[in-house]
Amino acid sequence: MSEIYREITPLSDNDCFTFFSRQKREFNFPFHNHEEFELNLIWNGKGAKRIVGYHVGEIDDLELVFIGENLPHGWFTHNCQSTEIHEITIQFHKELFDEKFLRRNQLNNIRKLIESASQGILFSRDTIQTFKPRIEALINKRGFESLIEFMSVLNDLSVTKNQYLLSPVSSSSQGVNLKSRRLEKAFEFIRSNYDKEISLADVSKIVNMPEVSFSRFIKKRTGSTFIESLNEIRLGHASRLLIDTTITIAEVSYKCGFNNLSYFNRIFKKKNQCTPKEFRANYQGTKVYI
Repeated sequence: MSEIYREITPLSDNDCFTFFSRQKREFNFPFHNHEEFELNLIWNGKGAKRIVGYHVGEIDDLELVFIGENLPHGWFTHNCQSTEIHEITIQFHKELFDEKFLRRNQLNNIRKLIESASQGILFSRDTIQTFKPRIEALINKRGFESLIEFMSVLNDLSVTKNQYLLSPVSSSSQGVNLKSRRLEKAFEFIRSNYDKEISLADVSKIVNMPEVSFSRFIKKRTGSTFIESLNEIRLGHASRLLIDTTITIAEVSYKCGFNNLSYFNRIFKKKNQCTPKEFRANYQGTKVYI
């Protein structure tokens, strides 16, 4: 199994957040995680490899990602040809927004953003172009002014459109609060039986709802259909097996409840923009440290 470097960040207990601005020739920091939340802005890094949780992808010349607590992540040189890569990283304590504080009505959007960060959030190009000057300007602000502007940036990011969740079945232990006993029961059943044949009828029976009602219910509460939710969980486990084992891709498919290899390959590629074989090669080609 690939080990993940545990970063001890320089953020002190006396600071609300810390700000790093760097220019570099390559990406050479290992795959890692940390307790702090992180907002990472990169430009002139086209072709670099991004790994967030179970996600592997190649970045464009503008990149803005929000990383949640303990979510493994890293950027690697890969196909990047630039020798003038710019990176701004902002890290802040989870205690900056404690749970009680986040329940206030005025912080509803920030709360949702922070909850979603456990899955890694990639922002659209238009959003990055809008926020890049504001993020760069933070380095010149001090004290309370810097905190207010940083919180304003987070709030404005929280309401932007075209946010993409990079690792919906994340490797963070946090998970997303489903806020529904029926959904919790349904997902508990799915997670315990993902490697077996599961039907909508099976899960509907577990939560004591008619199939049609449960189908509408899960779509409304999660934004995904039952099949999409089931596949997300199965694909998460498949990604882990591809990373941690050397069993064949067919075996990975069957161990995760996919009885049709071509179907598994198709939906895996749709989700990850690469085949299971390419995903394994990408991950195993990443240098990680203990």
